Amino acid sequence: MHDPREGITPDGMIRTGVTRGAIAPVYTPVLQAAVATVPGPVSLYVYGSVATGTATPPTSDVDLLSIGLPASEAERLSIELSERFRCRCRDVSVGPASWGDLEDQSDEGYGLRVFLRHYCVHLAGADPSDGLPEYPADARAARGFNGDIAQHLQRWRSALPRDTEVARLGTRIARKTLLAVAALVSLRDATWSTDRRACAARWNELEPAIWVDTLVAWLDAPPGDRDAITPVLEGPVAAIVRAFESEIGLWVSP
Repeated sequence: MHDPREGITPDGMIRTGVTRGAIAPVYTPVLQAAVATVPGPVSLYVYGSVATGTATPPTSDVDLLSIGLPASEAERLSIELSERFRCRCRDVSVGPASWGDLEDQSDEGYGLRVFLRHYCVHLAGADPSDGLPEYPADARAARGFNGDIAQHLQRWRSALPRDTEVARLGTRIARKTLLAVAALVSLRDATWSTDRRACAARWNELEPAIWVDTLVAWLDAPPGDRDAITPVLEGPVAAIVRAFESEIGLWVSP
């Protein structure tokens, strides 16, 4: 869901509506269960529509970010919480990051720090975001968030012939690619937004030859046929990757 407060401050910094007070009580049991499940050294955050107060139960997702939780445990926790709280949300997703990721001086590490500072509400464990500064709404932040888009394209191409969960793959493609679209639109229009739908509409105005309506449709109704995915990957998705590389840049090592 769109965060109406997201944008740029008068001094050019990222602004969002993320705040602990925005979290609706209906999601409290989900968050409490997540906190109770992760071990003490792990830090846990909630982000997305739940953190901005724009979530709608039971169709919105609960998005969590962990620092220090192994990827296998994050996947197990995602499945467990999703099944347990199906009546409150569509899905619970726990993303894993490491303490090394947070300290890394690469584009990826920078993006994680920006994300923690502006898009996450702390739930448990140490809170490294507490000492982070505000970050500019610029190409570096956009690259930190989505500079891995070309890597994702290669993974999607490899996964397509063998992935049995075609709909889930389609959703991942749509969500990630449309975030890259939002970054491109933000930089072109000198604004800052991660609103996939609004930025997709604006992109269609800016680049009518690279229409992204199919990706927007997949946010709500992902494809059930893998044959429907290939032309989208090799058409608009590949074109967006090229535009992102040209205008913003892809991840590079420090």
